[in-house]
Amino acid sequence: MRRGQQIRQRRPPTAASHPMRPLSTTATSAAAAHQPRHGWRRRCAAGAAVAAALLAAALFLALARVATVVPPAPAATTTTSSYRSRGSRGPTLVDLTLVRGAVEKGAVCLDGTPPGYHFLPGFGEGSDKWLVYLDGGSWCRNVTWCAQRKNTDLGSSDYMERRVAFIGILSDDESHNPDFYNWNKVRVRYCDGASFAGNVDEEVKVCMNGTSFFFRGQRIWEAVMGELLSKGLANSKQALLTGCSAGGLTTYIHCDDFRALLPKETTVKCLADGGFFLDVKDISGQRFMRNFYTDVVQLQDLRKRFPLCSSYLEPGQCFFPRELLKGITTPMFILNSAYDAWQVEHALSPEGTDPQNLWHDCRLDITKCSSKQLEILQGLRKALLEAISEFKNKRDWGMFINSCFIHCQSTENVTWHSPSAARINNKTVAEAVGDWFFNRRDVKEIDDCEYPCNPTCYNLVLDHPFPEE
Repeated sequence: MRRGQQIRQRRPPTAASHPMRPLSTTATSAAAAHQPRHGWRRRCAAGAAVAAALLAAALFLALARVATVVPPAPAATTTTSSYRSRGSRGPTLVDLTLVRGAVEKGAVCLDGTPPGYHFLPGFGEGSDKWLVYLDGGSWCRNVTWCAQRKNTDLGSSDYMERRVAFIGILSDDESHNPDFYNWNKVRVRYCDGASFAGNVDEEVKVCMNGTSFFFRGQRIWEAVMGELLSKGLANSKQALLTGCSAGGLTTYIHCDDFRALLPKETTVKCLADGGFFLDVKDISGQRFMRNFYTDVVQLQDLRKRFPLCSSYLEPGQCFFPRELLKGITTPMFILNSAYDAWQVEHALSPEGTDPQNLWHDCRLDITKCSSKQLEILQGLRKALLEAISEFKNKRDWGMFINSCFIHCQSTENVTWHSPSAARINNKTVAEAVGDWFFNRRDVKEIDDCEYPCNPTCYNLVLDHPFPEE
């Protein structure tokens, strides 16, 4: 999820809100889900059609984008700065660092600018422990939507905020983040459009207007990790890779890669928040997410990235966590809502599948869902529980699956660890993750009942649908 979405929370009414900017996908009709898919080689798209599509995407972005795009700013720092307050305080602000030498390595964002991250050094007993968080922000399935992202922080470091607040799992306040507050913490920005997985050598061009793209997420991953290793990650005693939404999917993709970077004696684990996307039929009977992922995989030539994925599967199926998890050996924690708000909107009822707009209110507020719509949502919960069932008995793995209407839960203080946070067996998400990471107990926390059974749920009430970006 990404910050900036205007959100009202149903519970508690008095809680302060730090709105989360949602992970998003493209606004496509049911027909668009089956549009021709692009190969990976350098290509020239049909001029007039692409130009019109790019204009439409730009107009849509201007109308739909909730988070204000940060205009190009002076060059980011190459040294780390942070601004901590003490005592009763607000969140710590952390500057953006651009990766040195990234352009020379070809490790660049969609527009060719260098990638970036925010680094907050640890202190005390956390000085030799590291938490690396991977941003979310959906994916781009074709050149039209990649062009839309290119002039935002999702495709260019020129538009990334130069200073961000570290909250939730990134907080350095013990009251909000009891187990990881004093660790070295990194927030890696997302600007490649394919969960840090693409590695296309050639620059992709659209002939008519000269628009070009770089699909280099894998190289960004390698460049960022290389720089962090030199800053002390290589000597860490304990390390946690995590991410939200599309960053949660990235966590599944790169979990074992992260483990391989560090000494065998280092304790390494991974936490994926809101990243267990499901290959389910939408309300029209189509598989929107499978078609969407197939476009992403083909555009950035990702099939080679997943050699263990069965050849009989469609390309997009290899991008789903259920397939990715089959090859992961590093201890993993699956954090997901059984009624994931983003998936309700985009996997179950994507635009174009609801011409009469019957799902509008249900997408925004689960209490507005009809009994028939709730029955479909219960099917989403069953699909998630069935998909994760084969991983429940894996030793050293953990789970926290609640029956709340929400997406990411580690990115905000109020949902990660607070008096208002959702609980299972009287444990917040932060407490459950800490118990799992430090082996204090076996953690397989799953609400064994359907919505609205959990009275502690922190359910989203959206003012408008998640923006398409």
